[in-house]
Amino acid sequence: MQAIVVTPVKDALEASLETIRAVKQAQGTFSYWVFDDFSTETTRAGLQAAQKDMDFELVHLEDLTADPSPNYDKVLVCAQKEALKTGLPLIIVESDVTVQSDTFARLVSFAAANPTTGLVGAITQDERGKVNFPYLKFKQEKRTGALQTQRSLSFCCTLLSNPFLSAYDFSNLDLDKDWYDTHISHKARELGFDNYILMDLPVLHRPHGSRPWKQLKYTNPLVYYFKKWFSGKDKI
Repeated sequence: MQAIVVTPVKDALEASLETIRAVKQAQGTFSYWVFDDFSTETTRAGLQAAQKDMDFELVHLEDLTADPSPNYDKVLVCAQKEALKTGLPLIIVESDVTVQSDTFARLVSFAAANPTTGLVGAITQDERGKVNFPYLKFKQEKRTGALQTQRSLSFCCTLLSNPFLSAYDFSNLDLDKDWYDTHISHKARELGFDNYILMDLPVLHRPHGSRPWKQLKYTNPLVYYFKKWFSGKDKI
């Protein structure tokens, strides 16, 4: 076994199944966990059918908590426990991302060759091969090699090293937040680890496919920011 791979899912069933298929077709031997975060019954049934066909661990978070979605903290705590139990790195692949066959092998290889690694992410791109959200901040960088960065990484497709997982307990995460990639990126650097983005390791990203309501940011920003600020959604 080379790594623990996890995918949080919140509806968007077809996009999620595309992510799952790509993960299962990737090179290497990985333990794969899909966390269903209070999706609809249709999505739940679709994931259960896919589990039988593609053989992955499926966790319905509604069986573990009564807290409403998003429950990213629960996903991270469960995934960290599994990674520490096995002594393996953790790779997070979100459900609007399609990995390539060598994505995981290259992430694992890089982390093994660079023992101070905290987080290392694959660069995101669109269908035309252009760097896209959330890594537009790196779009002017050369598309070669590893870029060490002080800027935060996204969890779109990112490896968290076992030494970092051993150094920071995710049960200490701020439960008032919804998303933790920025906080965890900074925490890794605070603890003396280095974070990298692999500029020559692209994955296909369809932004916000895993949380369709966030498309409102582009189609109806007034409603998006109302939901964000007044409905308590999307706290980073």
